[in-house]
Amino acid sequence: MINKDDIHIKQKITNIVNDIFATYKENREINHISKNPLPSKDNIIDILKDFFDIIYPGFFSNIHINNIEYYIGNKVSKIYDILSSEIAKSYRYEMFLKNPNVDSCEKCLALCINNGIEATLFLLERIAELRRKLALDVAAAFSGDPSANSTTEVTFSYPTIQAITIYRIANILYNQRIPLIPRMMSEYAHAITGIDIHPGAKIGKSFFIDHGTGVVIGETASIGNNVRMYQGVTLGAFKFPKDEHGNVIRNQKRHPTIEDNVIIYAGSTILGGFTVIGHDSIIGGNVWITKSVEPYSKVTVADLDNSVIIKTIES
Repeated sequence: MINKDDIHIKQKITNIVNDIFATYKENREINHISKNPLPSKDNIIDILKDFFDIIYPGFFSNIHINNIEYYIGNKVSKIYDILSSEIAKSYRYEMFLKNPNVDSCEKCLALCINNGIEATLFLLERIAELRRKLALDVAAAFSGDPSANSTTEVTFSYPTIQAITIYRIANILYNQRIPLIPRMMSEYAHAITGIDIHPGAKIGKSFFIDHGTGVVIGETASIGNNVRMYQGVTLGAFKFPKDEHGNVIRNQKRHPTIEDNVIIYAGSTILGGFTVIGHDSIIGGNVWITKSVEPYSKVTVADLDNSVIIKTIES
């Protein structure tokens, strides 16, 4: 048995620590050694669970009709306290990137706190509207899946509801330009459901992802109302344009537009910011699309040569 008090072992450990510490100067891009703490991932996950308790009361925690107002009030107050603080941290981090002396700027810190409060209140004020949208998503899942026995089953157990709920929360924060936190939320949803929806995507009413595993929806994707898709679907970028220095150009439309009443079957890949799938179209499984499709189209792949076949759906 090795004695941990052995001088040789202590020296080995000291050398290991010194080697690790040296990399903190070499690889600064993966350090965050600062007085400005990053938002807490654990707190963000806890907040999302509190949102689920508010949006779907009684599904994920026991609530009695006699104490529901107190229970929800307590949850809203908790979210306000914690989320406003976490958003303030995210603003403080963003300011630190632009000005490392932000700690000495009392006005800057006060602005971060105030922005955190305003952003949190903005989100909380939209919970009622959020519930109405999510009720349509639940209804779309129930009507689109004949194996579902009830909307209760859908709400309680379907990964699509988890992913879409978190997306709709994160999207509100994303549209307020909150740093870090919207992506933290969406990646948590990705981890627990296998569904990867960027918080910047635009998604209309009554959206349903059946099964869901492996679905990827990019930042600038736009999805209309009453759209249904299946597992393994990708709404991605066809290529990444670069500037004269070879850097990727950001903030451009890179992902496709899916119009109303479209069905996209499993494994299909639709790429490009200029690609539009016209309304009331059906995209068959395992199709690769980089060009726009007219409304009322049915797109499939021939069995023998993988050529794409596009037909007009008969009304």
